[in-house]
Amino acid sequence: MKKDIVIIGGGVVGLMSAYFLLKENQDILIIDKNEIKNGASFGNAGLLSAFAKNPLSSPGVILSTFKLMLKGESPVTLHPSLDIKLYYWLYAFMKNANYKRLNKTLALFEKNGEKAINSYKKMKTEDDMNFYFKEDGLLMVYTQEKSFQDKIKISSDKNLYTILNKSETKKYLPFINDNIIGSVLLKQNAHLDPSLLMSELKSYLLKKGVEFVLNEEVLDFKFKKNKITKVYTQKNFYKANTFILASGANDSLFKKTNNSFLMTKAKGYSLTFEMKEELKPKTSALFADLFIAVTPREKTVRITSKLELGSNDLKIVKKQIASIKNNLFLYTKDFEMKNIVEWSGFRPLCPDDMPILGFDKTYVNLVHANGLGWLGITFGPAIGEIISDLVCLHKENKKSDDILLFSQFYQV
Repeated sequence: MKKDIVIIGGGVVGLMSAYFLLKENQDILIIDKNEIKNGASFGNAGLLSAFAKNPLSSPGVILSTFKLMLKGESPVTLHPSLDIKLYYWLYAFMKNANYKRLNKTLALFEKNGEKAINSYKKMKTEDDMNFYFKEDGLLMVYTQEKSFQDKIKISSDKNLYTILNKSETKKYLPFINDNIIGSVLLKQNAHLDPSLLMSELKSYLLKKGVEFVLNEEVLDFKFKKNKITKVYTQKNFYKANTFILASGANDSLFKKTNNSFLMTKAKGYSLTFEMKEELKPKTSALFADLFIAVTPREKTVRITSKLELGSNDLKIVKKQIASIKNNLFLYTKDFEMKNIVEWSGFRPLCPDDMPILGFDKTYVNLVHANGLGWLGITFGPAIGEIISDLVCLHKENKKSDDILLFSQFYQV
């Protein structure tokens, strides 16, 4: 049976694309190589952090990372690699870490972040989804005086920011010690539980008639002139009018379509655990100088960190887990993490924080929706809405303002 849409990849971008395409009465099949229970979207911090927070590629990031390396607190690990593409990526990343790019990125982040948060609100109220959505800001915690003062200089608007000293910060984060400098609460941001979100989305889509093919990996395409007619897995083949490629960090299917996007695998880690209720964080927090996020959930807390580049090994490296704990524990009281669940996974990261988004240059019924790195949860609904608009209105990339502004295809 031929579908209107086949979505390759069951991460948050794939599910959100299905969510919005459903509203346009599309007949949809989602194919994923796993069970949609252990991918990058499930291991995400759950931050909805589009407002007033610098992207990964921002001025000063190279120098600050180098300083942390000297202190032994760096979140970044660069593995030696024979892949020349990784070094092109690093060069492009350094080029994009400038103020001109920063200002453009922040404007786009806020535009699409607002769209995403509004969608999450509707999903909670209109679709009765429960994913522990909290609009209580993001606390930027500083462990270095200079970075704290730099943030204060641009945080004068009291409607958007609250500047907190050490003791005030402890009210939000009862587990921290006196080694932190202070914090700034970014009031517009929010957070949610990504595991609950993915589970709720999947259940909703199933109820609405979306079909899932799980534990099957798409391996190849069947081409006919400038179209794709079917995709092949190791077990079957599937036909559709339109194919959406949202396969995350796996770039093997890019190569099948003669694309070589400048995207790399960025390996990250998360620890999910229980802790004493009186010590739990009151809102989500990002230790800005350490690249460590701490997010409260209904019954647990999640810590996410690390940026490993040049690795293809998915297994959890205990040395990295220990490094996350050691770096964080420099700034916390002694506390016990109970029933720890460790996770590692790859995120698709572009050097300028812009996603690979829009119709393929060659195959007119192939749509790319990839490259969001850590920001899949932050922008998932916005990307889904953009994809649905593009597909259902039969737009060309160049006739979509969202694609022109936000897609990797049109960045300079």
